[in-house]
Amino acid sequence: MNITTRRALGAAMLALPALRIRSATAQPAYPSRPIRFLAPYTPGGGVDTTARLLAGPMGTALGQTVVVENRPGAGGSLGAGELARSAPDGHTIMVDALAHVVNPFVLHSLPFDYATAFAPISQVVVLPQLLVVNPAKVPARNVAEFVTWAKGQRDLSYGSSGNATAAHLAAALFLQRTGLDIQHVPYRGGTAALQDVMGGSLAFVFGTVSSSVQLVRDGKLRALGVTTAQRIQPLPDVPTIAEQGFPGYELNEWNGLYAPAGTPQPIVHKLYEASKAALADATVKQRLEALGAIPVGTDPETFAGYVKAQRDAMSEIVRSAKIEVG
Repeated sequence: MNITTRRALGAAMLALPALRIRSATAQPAYPSRPIRFLAPYTPGGGVDTTARLLAGPMGTALGQTVVVENRPGAGGSLGAGELARSAPDGHTIMVDALAHVVNPFVLHSLPFDYATAFAPISQVVVLPQLLVVNPAKVPARNVAEFVTWAKGQRDLSYGSSGNATAAHLAAALFLQRTGLDIQHVPYRGGTAALQDVMGGSLAFVFGTVSSSVQLVRDGKLRALGVTTAQRIQPLPDVPTIAEQGFPGYELNEWNGLYAPAGTPQPIVHKLYEASKAALADATVKQRLEALGAIPVGTDPETFAGYVKAQRDAMSEIVRSAKIEVG
């Protein structure tokens, strides 16, 4: 090797660290542009509200604007499909509801697989439900009394906010556990179902805390039980269904954050940390409490396990109750 060749090789070797530095710095820091935050339901609903509460504080934590975009349709699957097709770079994320683990069993010919198309980021909130009845029509004051009363009645029906919704699934699980046979009447939203409970045409409904707690306080409805594993702060005297002789009963609405599958884990964890910071924001906590929501904030690994367990549980309920959509 002559002197000229050795000098050229030495210069090339000295240049390698600089090349590595330039290569590393050529990758833009995440996030490098505004983040699209998909809410796959209509504006004003629970998922949309959660997204808009989180967007501002998450943007502050990430140093970028987070823009909420509603993509409603087909039980949330249209928006979910858009996320599944998005680049896995952390610049498109989604908040979704319990339907995320129900849709695979009630919607057919989906162009993506809910089990593999997404990277779970965090379960952000739990939204408890209340088993409510009309106190003027139903004499029961607890779940056991309701079961006894209902078994002595004919042609009872219950309402829900729609087929395969959290309210429907909670009721289906309740009927399975109690052995009751009561006809389901699906509504387009929970408000109409609550009105018909108060009107006396329905035996019961599972209502969200935000929609039913004031009606309970005003005496227009009686809450017999709550669907969470523990009692809830807005109605601490109302026992859980589980503690009334049905251990393990739990079925709530919940919201979780997702990115497209293949999103690098450092980005997933950065999004998780931003969502955790948002849930710690005093204004967000106050607004969630007013909605009857319970902040959670699990890490991506824990949330992934929860999603799988929920998918398995919902599959069994849908199959046993023969729940269909459309």
